[in-house]
Amino acid sequence: MWNEFKSFAFKGNAFDLAIGVIIGAAFGKIVDSIVNDLIMPIIGAIFGGLDFSNYFFGLSSTVTAPSLAAAREQGAVLAYGNFLTILVNFLIIAFILFQLVKVSNRMKREEPPAPPPAPTASEKLLAEIRDALKPSARKKK
Repeated sequence: MWNEFKSFAFKGNAFDLAIGVIIGAAFGKIVDSIVNDLIMPIIGAIFGGLDFSNYFFGLSSTVTAPSLAAAREQGAVLAYGNFLTILVNFLIIAFILFQLVKVSNRMKREEPPAPPPAPTASEKLLAEIRDALKPSARKKK
């Protein structure tokens, strides 16, 4: 049973998938930082210095807090600013993955096989001799 598990776990596909998931998780953190620390502050500054992570609607009259964290403690909220941030995150990751797949597909394209080399002079002569002997071999039978 141990040998079966070992062959499964270290077979190319399972091992490559595990590495891909780990790298994907780390890449997700980088994109989160890019969106939260670089892109969304710029977008917020363009729209008057607003912080998108604190955009929400209270779904009950008891929600009166000015920040999302405090509002969630008071009751149900519709956190559309947080959704916008996560949507931007997703779009960036999807675009980067799309570009990676395009590059990967371009690298995987097989070049058409090279045409066979032209026959040498001796090969041409041997082919002519062969072709000349074929009809005479049929007449003898």
